[in-house]
Amino acid sequence: MKKLVVLSGAGISAESGISTFRDNGGLWDNYRIEDVATPEAWIRNQELVLDFYNQRRKQAADVKPNAAHYALAELEKDFDVTIVTQNVDNLHEIAGSSNVIHLHGELFKSRSTKDPKLVYDMTSWELKTGDLCELGSQLRPHIVWFGEEVPMMEVAVDVAEAADIFLVIGTSLAVYPAAGLVNYVGRGKPIYIVDPAKPEINLKPNMTFIQDKATTGMETLIQKYLLPDK
Repeated sequence: MKKLVVLSGAGISAESGISTFRDNGGLWDNYRIEDVATPEAWIRNQELVLDFYNQRRKQAADVKPNAAHYALAELEKDFDVTIVTQNVDNLHEIAGSSNVIHLHGELFKSRSTKDPKLVYDMTSWELKTGDLCELGSQLRPHIVWFGEEVPMMEVAVDVAEAADIFLVIGTSLAVYPAAGLVNYVGRGKPIYIVDPAKPEINLKPNMTFIQDKATTGMETLIQKYLLPDK
């Protein structure tokens, strides 16, 4: 069974109604990244950061996976699929994908500020000051903030290097280090890019570009390239 590795970004979740920080009118419009998504912001105004992620969590709890999420889950019948996602929502898992690597953390998890290995599933959308880990330290969102290392990046690089087919969906490859994963795909291995915006990268001979949104782009990809005989 061929190894299909998927790099997914905000575009796939946007079709389910989750705001991205690049969208006009989105949830991020009322906030500066520096105020809610950096380690310095946490030190400066913990309440604001907690409230911001509570609102994101509350919003994400009301949305459902879309056809693109379900299509990726269905591909597990024909491929050994690993999804590397820049998204912090859990829509891939809800749709049924069984092997998901979250590069930027997970919205519905919290973690200890004392020991980053202590990560907890959240049972509600709200994380408050005074919510403590088992060591007695304040819990924070389990999110990789701007300026922090991406701990799952090495795992993602290994996965990309082992790919027989590499798919980029819902991202214009502008966010690093995730965007650099295409450079680790083996020479000559097919890379498919599904996104309405053409990425500002040097297109290689092994790249096929489908300029479309995630849901309809996935239909084209499966019918024309991945499973043309089905």
